[in-house]
Amino acid sequence: MSAGSSTIRIGSDALRVANVFCVGRNYLAHAQEMGSTIGPEPMVFLKPSSALVMEGEPLVLPDWSREVHHEAELVVAIGRGGRNIAVAEALGHVAGYALGLDLTARDVQAVAKKTGNPWTLAKGFAGSAPLSAFVPVGAVADPQRLEFTLHRNGELKQHARTQDMAFGVATLIAWISARFGLQEGDLIFTGTPEGVGPIVSGDALVLDAPGLLHAEFRVA
Repeated sequence: MSAGSSTIRIGSDALRVANVFCVGRNYLAHAQEMGSTIGPEPMVFLKPSSALVMEGEPLVLPDWSREVHHEAELVVAIGRGGRNIAVAEALGHVAGYALGLDLTARDVQAVAKKTGNPWTLAKGFAGSAPLSAFVPVGAVADPQRLEFTLHRNGELKQHARTQDMAFGVATLIAWISARFGLQEGDLIFTGTPEGVGPIVSGDALVLDAPGLLHAEFRVA
């Protein structure tokens, strides 16, 4: 899948991506590094499907931003949609998992925050949602017992333990289904840990969940 494509593969199945939901401020240490707090409910925003880009495609940074940051995340693919899904049943709606990057034009986002405007441009530009390959849901016994890392040019920048999420995967699925509804092919970027920072042309980025998921990206 190249930038702007909207089909993913999970095993032998192909899913057409519907909506791309993203969760902000889902790890306390990241919220603190951004000068924010975590509220009583998830903070969710959207990216267009044109933001998606798979491993092997170059990451093209927008020429209208001088500061694009990496945000490494666990990504959930929904295989069965629904409304008002119960937390206890939520993981039964998952088709698979991937690792992804929520690339953020931080300078543009800062202006949007200051002026009270939406974050859409800062978060949703073409190529702002790189993805690894997906593994089927059965490969993950418990999505709240995963660890993954992001290395930039060989240096560890982010290390996530999903047990540290403020809102776990099942809770996010239930909440999003109640507010927006979920459908087959929806993706959920579940939030990033601390350690976000800038990327520039020529950078090599490696996402890794040992023994489960691995992806390498090069910034154009």
